[in-house]
Amino acid sequence: MPNPTPHDWLNEHGDYLYRFALARLRNPDQAEDVVQETLLAAIQSQSYAGQSAPRTWLVGILKHKIVDLIRRQVREQPMEGLGESLPDDPGMDEFFEEDGGHWSDKPLAWDMPDSALEQKQFLAALQACMDRLPAKLASLFMLREVHEEDNEKICKELEITATNAWVMLYRARMGLRKCLELNWLNR
Repeated sequence: MPNPTPHDWLNEHGDYLYRFALARLRNPDQAEDVVQETLLAAIQSQSYAGQSAPRTWLVGILKHKIVDLIRRQVREQPMEGLGESLPDDPGMDEFFEEDGGHWSDKPLAWDMPDSALEQKQFLAALQACMDRLPAKLASLFMLREVHEEDNEKICKELEITATNAWVMLYRARMGLRKCLELNWLNR
């Protein structure tokens, strides 16, 4: 079988790349755009040396395109209100004992979904909770927890301090925890 050419990449890997992007961006239009940018960049660079599978190489390019898109979205959002309380602040003190350091209630156990339907329902609940977070917190959470970007790199790219990043990440995690407990675990 002859080696696939760059022009075969769309047919062979396009669906996989789209699903990969959609799972991370949760927006079909953005997923299509980053896949197109990925394939265009791959064809234009002509730097594929065959040292890895074409799909592995294309996913590497796609990951960078996704991170670039998220960074652009975060930079384009207004900066007002970052230091203030969140409008739907989940009341973080209620999670801890009065002595300050220990959980008042351990987080509820999250069993693995028993079926594909239950998993889809969980992902829908997670998506709804992510949508309720302020966009900047959701983007920071995605960069750190899903894309596993280094905190120092995130801070540099988003032009925020490390302390601010940790506070924002804490708020995102607590907001998601409370939302999921209300909308998923207690259903």
